[in-house]
Amino acid sequence: MTSKEKVAALREEMQKNNVDAFIVYSADPHMSEYLPQGWQERAWLSGFLGSAGFVVITKDKAGLWTDGRYFTQAPIELAGSGIDLFKDGMEGTPHYIDWIISEIPQNGKVAVNALATSHANWQLLEEKLGAKNIQLSDSPLLKEVWKERGTPSKNPIFVHPEKWAGKSVVNKIADIRQKMEDPEAGVHIISSLDDVAWTLNLRGSDVEANPVFLGYIIITKNDAILFTDLEKMEVEARKQLDDSFVKMMPYEEFYNHLQTIRNEKVLVSPNSNQSIFEALKEGNQFIKAAVPGNLMKAQKNKTELEGFRTVMVRDGVAMVKFLYWLTHSAGKEAMTEYSIGQKLKGFRAEGENFVGESFGSIVGFKENGAIMHYSAKSEGSKEVTNEATILVDSGGQYLEGTTDITRTFALGTPSEEFKRNSTLVLQGLIRLSMVKFPKGTRGVQLDAIARLPLWMEGKDYNHGTGHGVGSFMNVHEGPQNIRKDMNPQELLVGMVVSNEPGYYLEGEYGIRHENLIAVKESETTIHGTFYEFETLTFCPFFTDTVVKEILSEEEINWLNAYHKKCEEKLAPHLEGEVKEWFLKLVNPI
Repeated sequence: MTSKEKVAALREEMQKNNVDAFIVYSADPHMSEYLPQGWQERAWLSGFLGSAGFVVITKDKAGLWTDGRYFTQAPIELAGSGIDLFKDGMEGTPHYIDWIISEIPQNGKVAVNALATSHANWQLLEEKLGAKNIQLSDSPLLKEVWKERGTPSKNPIFVHPEKWAGKSVVNKIADIRQKMEDPEAGVHIISSLDDVAWTLNLRGSDVEANPVFLGYIIITKNDAILFTDLEKMEVEARKQLDDSFVKMMPYEEFYNHLQTIRNEKVLVSPNSNQSIFEALKEGNQFIKAAVPGNLMKAQKNKTELEGFRTVMVRDGVAMVKFLYWLTHSAGKEAMTEYSIGQKLKGFRAEGENFVGESFGSIVGFKENGAIMHYSAKSEGSKEVTNEATILVDSGGQYLEGTTDITRTFALGTPSEEFKRNSTLVLQGLIRLSMVKFPKGTRGVQLDAIARLPLWMEGKDYNHGTGHGVGSFMNVHEGPQNIRKDMNPQELLVGMVVSNEPGYYLEGEYGIRHENLIAVKESETTIHGTFYEFETLTFCPFFTDTVVKEILSEEEINWLNAYHKKCEEKLAPHLEGEVKEWFLKLVNPI
């Protein structure tokens, strides 16, 4: 079926159930950003493949709400679907609930799938719709429309050993139980997949590019239970849980077990799905707060940080070999954006302990570079020559850590305009890399530092400057970030974030430069404790697109010192023509 036909089929189900509006969130029962195949409902229905956004269908209208990363991509993928794009966060764009209220009768009915709806969203819907006498219903109507969803993954669940995790399962659960004491919680529910995997030092591959598995954890004062597909548990994984006093139960028993919990104070994240709250509402008191392990996971321990440093050398070597190949082969042999991504994956696969990509590579040639999260298809992707600019955003999953890096450069002779804009973006990255900030600083307070060079010329980019990154875990991790949005989470020692300012000219080119950085303590003065960033990524920038006059002496010194460090880290692992080319690339400017 086409998207238009799928929407029509959904509307038939809506009519049968007297539903005036149906909301399809981009979510699964674990509120994941990247979804298992069978839960990619919004993508299946609309054809829009971005990682963020949701669709609202009424009897005669349909809309997709998504953020600035996808304003260029969404219209292309929505073409012919009958679904309109609503640019979330832009002036004049209505809130989706207000839009629903304006489009349906006052005593109408709105439906969602509670399994794929966070409790926070459910509460907001209940409050705003209830004020207009509009009913909210848990009605998973898409089950009747999308029936062929494939079979769930049977990929193994395996141990992430303490030599890489840096902390035992017993100690992690003990720390979580200690955090349960303050609010006097007797039960704690963990439903987010990365928190489940982190807590138990286990990994899987139920979600593409994310080393997680489907599971829930219930922790009480005396017990800990993992609910998952027990057939997938490797022998060593079972032994680790037995040794850590963690019980195992089938995944499908989770909601039945919740209904046996009574008269308890339950610590559960408001971002957990609404069905969890429904199963627990009889006789229990909710403590709605962030999962304690989420912040623990974000603050990498010494072992995890050392793992990042180790894989950054390995990843940097793969990147240099790839960049040499691409700059010397473009225009001489046939290649596409897709084949380039596959070639890069091949270079990474030569490295020790490579597991897979940390996300699908973004390879944008010419105007496709302006599509921020562009995904080249295996068929029909743009042919790449040596006549324009290219943006390559990619990363790897290694047993010791996760990488995410972007380099934008010219295959051919770049325009002066491109060089200037590329330098402004690089200047933003350098300034954020150099910053020193007081303890207690939030990401939003640093975001402007990376944007300022662009802002001074009336330019900007429509995405965050930085996201958290996991340790052999999801490439997007919270609770920290660096972006315009108000996020109360302060930046803490051990947090790893991306540093990725950009600039995009729709229809022409895109620019993004990205390194990963880690928060570390800098000094303590009479004014308090100050932090700074350690740059983890090692891969040179192309200085042929740098306009030296734009950079200050301090910024030039930073760039030269960074390239010297790249030489020290990577040169011993390179040889022949690749090494000769690399040594020229890291020459001081």
